[in-house]
Amino acid sequence: MKSELPHDLVRTLLAVVDEGTFDAAAAALHVTPSAVSQRIKALEQRTGRVLLTRSRPVRPTESGQVVVRFARQLARLEDDARDALGMPESAEGVGLSGASWLPIAVNADSLATWFVPALASLAQDARLHVDLRREDEAHTTALLRAGEVMAAVTSSPHPVAGCSVHRLGAMVYLPVATPQFAARWLDGDPAALLPYAPVVCFDRRDELQDAFARDLTGGRGASPRRHYVPSSEGFADAVTAGLGWGLVPRSQAEPRLNSGALVRFLQGRTVEVPLYWQQWRLDSPALAAVATAVAAEAERALR
Repeated sequence: MKSELPHDLVRTLLAVVDEGTFDAAAAALHVTPSAVSQRIKALEQRTGRVLLTRSRPVRPTESGQVVVRFARQLARLEDDARDALGMPESAEGVGLSGASWLPIAVNADSLATWFVPALASLAQDARLHVDLRREDEAHTTALLRAGEVMAAVTSSPHPVAGCSVHRLGAMVYLPVATPQFAARWLDGDPAALLPYAPVVCFDRRDELQDAFARDLTGGRGASPRRHYVPSSEGFADAVTAGLGWGLVPRSQAEPRLNSGALVRFLQGRTVEVPLYWQQWRLDSPALAAVATAVAAEAERALR
């Protein structure tokens, strides 16, 4: 006999994952925490798998991720059908994740430069909500794989299982520093001096500056003298403040270059990071509308 996944139990699992705790999920679902716990246990018994790690916040296991993906897809399809029939939003409302909005993973530099303008054409549709999750472009596919998002801007051309992938273009970065910093640390042969000059990095997973330095020096990365600034705007500000050199998105760097606040210390050198749009293969008008808007803005803003 074919086993089924009861929709009320699946929705409860999604609520627990998105809200982070059983108590918060209970409040969102307007039931008791005991009822939430019983539903999760019933779903785990039905699937024969442990679906959640009871941490704070709660995290889905690998099996739980499969059910979360199904729950989010189900919620999206129900919402699209409701819209097509002219029905009001579900009783759970926007608070029950995925039913009334689209979770999307996007890297910080895209978020700070071209991605938000891409959503402007969607502003007139009050039924469409986006839940943006900031993550490095090399790691956004992990959120797709875990079922936490339905679409992502990523640097990977290899589609996650169940997803389609389309190239958006390339984000262009310029190697820049303040005139004073360049005169002190990079005067002479900048390429050879990069391993010794203080550098600004986004976070400890940011490999962009190290890869750039290795390419120029034949294997040596950027200096261990580094500052971590996990904000796209803050990163550009830190370089402009003279904390170190850095690779700044062209759209952020050019106004500062024009004003003289920054200089390019390696003329003609750029770094291009290819970006792709990955999304679930789901026949969803809402998801298609976002994909179309993102592709149109990327064509304008990216190389």
